[in-house]
Parts: sequence; structure tokens; C-alpha cells
Amino acid sequence: MIEKPVIEEILRISDSGYLFHREGQELEFKEQFNFSSLADYFRDFSAFSNNKGGYLVFGVQDSPRIPNGLSANALDQFEKIDPEKITGFLLNIFSGNINWEQAVFKIDNKNFGVFRIYKAQTKPIIAKKDEGKDQIIKNGEIYFRYGGRTQKIQFPELEAIINKRVEQNNNQWLDLMSKIGKAGPENAAILDTEKSVIEKENSKILVVDEKLASQLKFIKEGEFVEKKGATTLKLVGNVTPIDHVEVVKKVKEDLIKQFPFSATQLASEVKKVIPSSSKQDVWRIIRENDLKNNFDYSAYNFRNKQQEDNYKESGIIPSGCPSIYNKNAIEFIANILRIEMK
Repeated sequence: MIEKPVIEEILRISDSGYLFHREGQELEFKEQFNFSSLADYFRDFSAFSNNKGGYLVFGVQDSPRIPNGLSANALDQFEKIDPEKITGFLLNIFSGNINWEQAVFKIDNKNFGVFRIYKAQTKPIIAKKDEGKDQIIKNGEIYFRYGGRTQKIQFPELEAIINKRVEQNNNQWLDLMSKIGKAGPENAAILDTEKSVIEKENSKILVVDEKLASQLKFIKEGEFVEKKGATTLKLVGNVTPIDHVEVVKKVKEDLIKQFPFSATQLASEVKKVIPSSSKQDVWRIIRENDLKNNFDYSAYNFRNKQQEDNYKESGIIPSGCPSIYNKNAIEFIANILRIEMK
């Protein structure tokens, strides 16, 4: 759901009469909405999805940023959007699923159209075909949101996405193995979802993912389905319920090895790559792109266990807790500076 207070904050006007907020990693402004520019918007959709998600706001004049609102024609087009068709277009153009929603808000008697795009659960989102005027979307390309700009993904961000996907896959295996370990290999059975049959001699415990288990109904061999059309599986043997399942969490063993740079050291490393850069440039990019809270680039370096426990309990970062950074952060900041220097 897109909340109106969030959009009101995005469109807040400064004392100068211009928008207080600038375009960034999670925000893009457009002056008007037009169906002929859908491919351009879809490109932003995929870029936001491949990063942290974000908002695409229509009705903001460019240079200077003034919230004039949508014209009557643009508003009419925006309100005629068919979500089912748009989702179909996205599935046809990109791999993976892009989750999004839309809304129109009236603020200060002006209408603004808003798309909210959510962070993709499975990355990367990849273009499957050429699309749009001048092929603004190209087959095989991956788009990513950098600061206030959408562009083709760079190596550090792609590497981080790939590593994250490998980690997710490993965690799924760890979770499955923990369930089997709880039962014991001699007691575990394998569910064949293709044949819809579970068979193992002397099996006592069934290992099933919780989401799948909630959708299954079992009948014993020789019994009948009471409800016509109900989803059933043939059960050979008995199932003994387990009180709880232990979930294995992967914990970073050596944080400093993965994130070896303090903020000051990070600025020094960036300067080696971009000699004209300053500490202020690095601090600004960290702030604008919220790198302190992006675990692909940084981690919290808790000073003691109590700080860490307090954070786990409250979700609030303790005052004075520094962040430490990895090599991906160096490349990310350097890429932003290169873009700004063009």
C-alpha cells in the first residue's frame, strides 16, 4: 500500500520553493505520464527491483523541481492503467517477477501519479527482449538504480546480487538439512511432488516445507477422499508430527574480514581510485544512498554484545555504533563519482 504521508513528505517544498527531496536511489520524478513512454518507466521498474525498490512520482517539473501536478490528459491516462496488462507486459519483457502498485494522490489541489516498485525477492531481473523507442530496453541487459539515475548494472553490484542469490540457495539447503538432521536420516522421507507419493520403508517422520505442508491434505492408502476435487497425496506408512523445527541461521564468522574498512579508510580507498574525490563526497554518497543500512556494502560494528543484543531486540541502532564497509562500497561510490563527473 502506498501511504499518503510518505508521498506528502516526498513532495515537501523547501523555503526556496523547490522540492526538498532530490532524486535518489529510491526516488525518480517525472513531469507527466504518457503511455508512449511505458518502456522508459519499465526500465526504471526493473532498476528499482534490482536494488532496494522505490517510488516513481509523476507531476514534478524538471530543473527546477517544482510539484506542478499532472495535466488533465496525463491524469486521465494514468487512471486508465490496467494493472493486469502492465504486469503482463513486465512478465513478457523481463525475467522474474516485478511487484508494484499505483495510486493517485491529491495534494494542495494538484494530482500526482505514483508507482511504488518493491525490491525483487529473486534477483537479478533481466531484460528478455528489446523494447521501446530506440530500444531503450535491450535483450540481456540488467538495470540498476544508482543515486538518481537508472543505468546498466556495474560489476560490483552484479557480483553482490550473485553472491546473495548463492547465499539464499545455501540457506535453503541448510534449512532442509536441519529438518532432516532433526529427524535423523534413517527416519526422513522424500516427498515426490511430481508423483504425489511419499514412500519409504519404516519412515516415521515426514520432512516438508511449512508453506507446502499447509496446502497438502493426506489420505491413508485404502481410504477415500471425502471432498471431491480436494488436493490429496497417497500416503504409504505413517507420519509422526514434530513439535518444532530448528532453523539454522548462517552467521558471519569474521565480520572484519568481510568488511575491512572504516568510514575514514573507505574515503582513502575511494581517493586512490578517484584522486579528485574528498571525504565530503564519500559521506554524501553514503548518506544519499543509505549505504549504512545496505548490507551488500556495510555492516554494523557493534562495540559489545549488549549493543548487538539491544539492536536485535529493538531494531534500533545504538548511538555511536560505527559502520564498516567492503570493497563493493568502494566500487559503488567510485561509480557514482564517475557518473557525476561526466
